Amino acid sequence: MPECPELHLAGRYINEACGGLVFEGGVQRSAVGRGPEVPFSSEAYRVTAASRGKELRMTLEPLGPGPSQALVFRFGMSGSFRLCEASSPPRHAHLCFFTRESPPRALCFVDPRRFGTWRLGEEWQPDRGPCVLLEYAAFRENVLTNLEDKAFDKPICEALLNQKYFNGIGNYLRAEILYRAKIPPFEKARTVLEALKHREQNSSLTLSKKLKLKRDNPDLLELCHTVPMEVVASDKNLFDPSDSDNYAAFKNWLQCYLVPGMSSLRDRNNRTIWFQGEPGPMAPKGQKSHKKHAHLKADPEAPTPTVTTRASKRRSGGAEKPPKPAVKEEEEKAVPDGSRKGRARGRKKVAAAPALSEPDVPVRAKRNRTSARRGKGEAGGPCDFWTEGVAKGKRVIRVLQGRARHHLTFCFLVSLPTFQVQPL
Repeated sequence: MPECPELHLAGRYINEACGGLVFEGGVQRSAVGRGPEVPFSSEAYRVTAASRGKELRMTLEPLGPGPSQALVFRFGMSGSFRLCEASSPPRHAHLCFFTRESPPRALCFVDPRRFGTWRLGEEWQPDRGPCVLLEYAAFRENVLTNLEDKAFDKPICEALLNQKYFNGIGNYLRAEILYRAKIPPFEKARTVLEALKHREQNSSLTLSKKLKLKRDNPDLLELCHTVPMEVVASDKNLFDPSDSDNYAAFKNWLQCYLVPGMSSLRDRNNRTIWFQGEPGPMAPKGQKSHKKHAHLKADPEAPTPTVTTRASKRRSGGAEKPPKPAVKEEEEKAVPDGSRKGRARGRKKVAAAPALSEPDVPVRAKRNRTSARRGKGEAGGPCDFWTEGVAKGKRVIRVLQGRARHHLTFCFLVSLPTFQVQPL
């Protein structure tokens, strides 16, 4: 949000850019502008501007006979002035003043977020105090003589946004001021400011000591004046997107506001305050302080990780997988039930016994684990692998599990004495 330095710089811009220009005609207002129509028209007039806190007064002065017209602007969240070609005004221009030159140009009040307003007349808003930038002595006196006001019962970070006493201070300025003064943002405002009043009334300090103390350790009210002066002196403009170098310089000037490593909390007006260290005794309950982290730039030479999707895996199939080692064929003799405990990880290979009339010849299982697990049948069909076993003098029921498309269970009956396996 534009604060007193931005309003002051906007007034300086108007006076410097339009000082030698003559304007003519009426004032054009957009349909969505948050201000009244300007009932002014002249064949030739000049434009001047002056700021006070968070307000800017523009005066339209005719070069011939006729009354002047004053307007007082508030910039809201994103207001600014630009001088551009009349044929191609900015997209969010809500009020335009046209020059008499050829081709004509237009001085435009531009406000993308449309919180800025203007009103007719030259009077400043009556409930605003003296400007911290241009009326420092009156500003300081206004604060220190009204410390009994209930406005100073609040935390100092909230009191600094009260335009009745701190006209021109906004969110980024209060963070910078409190950070440089080393004052917790949620310290009681009256406690902080009464200490300044007592220091001024201390008769034991000589004038030279007071001057040295102010120079080496400026108090909060002095910082409310000197910190905005730093912004003005450096011509930093936070809300001029056409001047990226200016914005970068402003970011480098900031010491606390939006700076990585600083903490932040929301005050009772839901405004974010940036600070370092402890927040103070009046900090809102239940909130957790958040720190701003620096955004690391990506290394352009670092390899980009490759992500393999399921579809690519499906397309590649199993061709790229290394071949699995062949399963060692084992020969196992039939063992009576109950002699083995536990469960093998792979499929058990059972030795087959011959008929009674033939000598005992073991039958080897020649299937690997994968085929035993999935079977040879078609998708969704039964697994057609067979197993044979013998338990002398007993009827044995083998339950085998196989996988085709679904998990299926089959029962096989081994009957004696033929030892033929019959599927049920």
